[in-house]
Amino acid sequence: MRAIGIKGDQGPADSLFIDEIPEPTISSGEVLVKIHAFGLNRMDLSQREGKYPVPAGAPKTLGVEFSGVIEKTHGGASEIDSFKVGDEVFGLAYGGAYAEKIAVSAQMLIHKPAKMSFEEAAGIPEAWITATQALFLVGCFKKGDRVLLHAGASAVSLAAIQLAKTAGAAEIYVTASSQEKIDFCVELGATAGFNYKTQDFGDEILKVTDGKGVDLIVDYIVGQGYLEKDVKCAAFDCRVVLLALLGGVKTQEPIDVASILRKRVRIEGTTLRSRSLEYQKALRDRLVQEAMPKFEEDGYKLFVEKVFSWKDIIQAHKLMESNQTKGKIICIVD
Repeated sequence: MRAIGIKGDQGPADSLFIDEIPEPTISSGEVLVKIHAFGLNRMDLSQREGKYPVPAGAPKTLGVEFSGVIEKTHGGASEIDSFKVGDEVFGLAYGGAYAEKIAVSAQMLIHKPAKMSFEEAAGIPEAWITATQALFLVGCFKKGDRVLLHAGASAVSLAAIQLAKTAGAAEIYVTASSQEKIDFCVELGATAGFNYKTQDFGDEILKVTDGKGVDLIVDYIVGQGYLEKDVKCAAFDCRVVLLALLGGVKTQEPIDVASILRKRVRIEGTTLRSRSLEYQKALRDRLVQEAMPKFEEDGYKLFVEKVFSWKDIIQAHKLMESNQTKGKIICIVD
């Protein structure tokens, strides 16, 4: 089958090409899905550059989220009973989505609503499951919390804005690189936003909260002064959830440990791809039970920045690298 490969196994976007690889085989509890579309994620860029540790046993082919049609099933898991050949589905995998077909556990599949396009469905799994993990499983969100979401126009934060609003957040703040992105987030439901290029979001958060700070922070950046400012604007018993290292692994200034102790700030890093199937399935189940009904009712919105043919995968990766997007970049397997 065809799949996106990387010349030399790692490199810049220009090293991507359509390769020929063996079709995956399925084992007990798995299904084979003919992929219609797949979503791009930041981890794909890091993996392409050789900077992302791929989980043991995962395919080296990029991509973790996809939509398509079940082509083959293999018994052995109770979940398989609800899926059959010909079903339109979307799901999350440990890798291998940049391809014509993928072998994936039936436990990580979701039936695609008829009203939802394959392109929209392909952009749900990673963003919405990650947002659910960050807010509820790790961040211990509770009704009335004040929330700060960095990279406000990213797919994860756009999902988190909606999830937090539905769950009863008192205030939702975002950071972004432009007023256009901030306005976009506010229109979706954020209380306010701050341009991290021109404003000290730590000081601004303290101003708008009358010095109280925020109760939950979801941070993808860490470096470039972010973690220091997170601590500055953290409320008492604040939870800071670290999801990625887009701004680097080192802080610009020393961390104020005294503030961490005094305010009882909890800082916790987490990942999703390295988690067990059982852990991921629990998040998948929550998505099905709580979010999918609202997608059906148009209560939640999906944002696709641009749809590419996978033949233009180089351009798709370069667009993601530009940091100019709002929502998902999707590729169609044609």
